[in-house]
Amino acid sequence: MNNLLQRLPNEVKKGLMEECMPQWVGPMLATLTHDRFSSREWIFERKFDGERCLVFKNGKEVRLLSRNQKYLNNNYPEIAGAIPKYCDVDLVVDGEIVAFDGNVTSFSLLQGRMQVRDPEKALRTGIKVYYYIFDLLYLDGYNLRQLELSYRKRLLKHALDFTDPLRFTNHRNTDGEAYYQEACSKGWEGVIAKRAASKYVSKRSRDWLKFKCVNQQELVIGGYTEPGGKRTGFGALLVGFYKDNKLIYAGKVGTGYDEETLRSLSKKLQESEQDAIPFEGDIGVKGAHWVEPKLVAEIGFTEWTNQGKLRHPRYLGLRRDKKAEQVYREG
Repeated sequence: MNNLLQRLPNEVKKGLMEECMPQWVGPMLATLTHDRFSSREWIFERKFDGERCLVFKNGKEVRLLSRNQKYLNNNYPEIAGAIPKYCDVDLVVDGEIVAFDGNVTSFSLLQGRMQVRDPEKALRTGIKVYYYIFDLLYLDGYNLRQLELSYRKRLLKHALDFTDPLRFTNHRNTDGEAYYQEACSKGWEGVIAKRAASKYVSKRSRDWLKFKCVNQQELVIGGYTEPGGKRTGFGALLVGFYKDNKLIYAGKVGTGYDEETLRSLSKKLQESEQDAIPFEGDIGVKGAHWVEPKLVAEIGFTEWTNQGKLRHPRYLGLRRDKKAEQVYREG
């Protein structure tokens, strides 16, 4: 047994399960809440605006996988290379890959790496990325997912050498409200509250909660409008979310695009055009082009209106780590 595991209290070791290296572990997902609280039974971590990534290191083999199992080694070769350099054990870890704009993580900036699948081209973009690791799911032949989070994080801190681009995700104990206020004052996306005794489950759970400073979520692209004036590509995206297996219209998104985004996204939209309206009911948009609802966009906005539409929405980028049918309204 690994020396780190040997140091665990005997009663904690009972939660260890011998297991071969898994090919995949579904990620644990947090639930949005509008409550803010402090508790000695919870820890509080910074919420990052990046791409979720699970890393599987088995001997010399290293696999970086998104939350819908897309292979990410070519997008982030420096992270794939750092894992064996700074870790000499077999493990599975969970974390978030981010790019920084100043002191704030930027999903828009990360797009410059997410969309590049050639390792050399990815590095030539000049966009630096970091992997913030917040959980340890497997270590040297043992499944750790039944251990309490507090023990998993304790093991994680010593399982790797945290040297850039690998970073340990620090947390606060007890003071969730103060940390949330600090996060918002710094322009962060928010805070993740996690029950310290929680086990790792491959589903959305109320043992992990999101305290958001900004309104931002994934929405499905179901169509687009024609561009006006001198604009190229398209005018606005028509987006929605699923409820009871029906795509509910949430509004138009007409801002947040640069010329390159308008060109590249327009091409993707044209390739998936269809005659049928994907949204439930008549959404009241004339002359729209409809597309197969498979592309998922990250959208920022100020609030939801009483009519269930987005107020002041802006496009942040495409997500490739979530299936369209899994997108629902969070707030």
